[in-house]
Amino acid sequence: MELLLLLGILALAYAMVSAKRMSALIAGFKFQSGLLFVLTGLEGLYVVAAIVLLLKVILIPFFLFRILKQIKVDEQVGFVVNPMLSLLAGLFLTYLSFIFARNLFSGGELGLIIALAVSFAVMGMGAFIMIFRLKALTQIIGLLVIENGIFLLASTLTGGLPLIVEMAVFLDVFVSVIILGIFVYRINALFTGIDVDQLKGLRG
Repeated sequence: MELLLLLGILALAYAMVSAKRMSALIAGFKFQSGLLFVLTGLEGLYVVAAIVLLLKVILIPFFLFRILKQIKVDEQVGFVVNPMLSLLAGLFLTYLSFIFARNLFSGGELGLIIALAVSFAVMGMGAFIMIFRLKALTQIIGLLVIENGIFLLASTLTGGLPLIVEMAVFLDVFVSVIILGIFVYRINALFTGIDVDQLKGLRG
């Protein structure tokens, strides 16, 4: 069951890194977080699972969809690298992640190595989204995908961080999303768009 959840988390990362529309990116994050919720619940971390459900499956996607609706801009993510090459990059990142995880825990169980590889791959694809997509809203989603990878890594290595640490991390993520959402509103108001490439004009 856990292996299927991990493969689902990885598949959704592929879907996000090759997504053409921002609504698909947000939906991918929501479903990926839903699988993390199930995985966390299976590990017996019920309070943490409830926080994941509330913040990352319900509140944050709702907030992001609301931003997308209110700014009323083209939903295209703004490609620097096209979807096919992005997917190939995601596969290559997965391969590198598996090699790294296998070398890091050469004597570990296959299940642990797979979980670590998925964690590293998700973080890598989140960073890829942040770097190679032009719309400001995709920067937020990329950050959230990276956080999902970090959460999965912590859950794999430690069986879950102490509750107070998890709550502090989730609060930081939620506040960061709100602040970045306001930032997106300001970009849209000032530049009539949310393409971060327009910010180059601010350089002295």
